[in-house]
Amino acid sequence: MSDLRNAPAKVEVQDPGQLIPVVRSTPLGRCNPLTKIAVALILMVGALLSIDLVSAGVVLGFTLIGLPATGLDMIAALKRLWFLPLGALLAAWGTAILAEKSGAVLVDLGPILMTAGSLDAAAAIFVRALALAIPLIVLASTIDPRDLSDALIQHLRLPEVVVVSVLAASRLLGLLVIEWQTLSMARRARGVAGGSVVRRTRSLFAGIFVLLVQSIRRGTTLAMAMEGRAFGRPGRTWRRQSVFGAGDGVAVAVSLGVCVLAIVAAHALGTWNPIIGG
Repeated sequence: MSDLRNAPAKVEVQDPGQLIPVVRSTPLGRCNPLTKIAVALILMVGALLSIDLVSAGVVLGFTLIGLPATGLDMIAALKRLWFLPLGALLAAWGTAILAEKSGAVLVDLGPILMTAGSLDAAAAIFVRALALAIPLIVLASTIDPRDLSDALIQHLRLPEVVVVSVLAASRLLGLLVIEWQTLSMARRARGVAGGSVVRRTRSLFAGIFVLLVQSIRRGTTLAMAMEGRAFGRPGRTWRRQSVFGAGDGVAVAVSLGVCVLAIVAAHALGTWNPIIGG
């Protein structure tokens, strides 16, 4: 009994399919999933309205400063999100070459011509791409799919059968990959895999058929379980209640403040370049 009393009240289990692991619980990490989606969209709007370095830089700077508040493993984030700066750099490179040439010529290598104006546009695109991608990916990594499904059903009133079915399908994708690997190793151990192209093709289709049969059986069992738990029936109660707290309001208010600050700073410094009606 003493061991049970001294045991921790909550043990966090890492989702193996999660892009970035959550290493600790923080106020932002405990926010409602709908709040996290709203914060990401607000920050993205602040960087999307204008193609300029100032507004995108304000949003990106706030995002980088607020990364510790998400509770994510920063080392894992740097290792797994390396493609974001690379993709933004490729977009900036294309912009520097294809953008309208204005100002002093800085690089002139035949077909490659870059001016001060084109490099300014490339820098804005680079920062803007990061400001658009990082908030969405980082906040999405802190969302538990179960909490998201509860929030969508209880607050947005989406059909629970559809939401839970999509949730179950997404959770079973990892299991499907594991079963395919196990099936492939079993077929190689029995000597029915490999050989000629015809034999490999036949083995591939046989494995797909077996996997399809297993998926249909699992889907049938899942449908019966959902029917037994009265999904889609009126009056069904929920063991997990999706609620909003004070932290949700603070997160939305701060993100709105950052969005307004980005727009005001761009106007004040004369860099505002709206994508519509510019």
